[in-house]
Amino acid sequence: MSLAVGTKAPDFTLSTKSAAGPKYIKLSDNFVTKNTVLLFFPMAFTGTCTTEMCSVGNGLRGYEQMNCQVYGISGDNPFAQEAWAQKEKIGVTLLSDYEHKVAKAYDVAYDSFLPQMNLGMGGVAKRAAFIIDKNGVIQYAESNDDAKQLPNFEKIKSKLAGMK
Repeated sequence: MSLAVGTKAPDFTLSTKSAAGPKYIKLSDNFVTKNTVLLFFPMAFTGTCTTEMCSVGNGLRGYEQMNCQVYGISGDNPFAQEAWAQKEKIGVTLLSDYEHKVAKAYDVAYDSFLPQMNLGMGGVAKRAAFIIDKNGVIQYAESNDDAKQLPNFEKIKSKLAGMK
């Protein structure tokens, strides 16, 4: 079960890789100025994750118009994330939770990811979505044990539309 609505969002600093090079992104840097959507996903270079990040990336302007920053978070290293983003033309800022600390802090980490396929990797992020308001409080939370189930983006957009 992920963190509940009304809970103070755990702050974090994660790395990203852009054309300018590696840099750190701190969640609380958005507080006061904009709302934030965190989209946890299991792994880069996989079908459902590519579909999700490309779809969200294609709609980034709509999120920006609602004064919202969107981050995709996975346990992939930032160099793999950048290669994937370039290959698939993903416009979402991708953050590397390489040690799975943030997925665990938000209580969205698998104990064992796809053991039926002999993967069994612990700590991999479940597909999850959080909206964090300008005060750093979670206003929307959704977590799916089924890695192929996308978040409900209509509910996310509806919630954001009412938040200003």
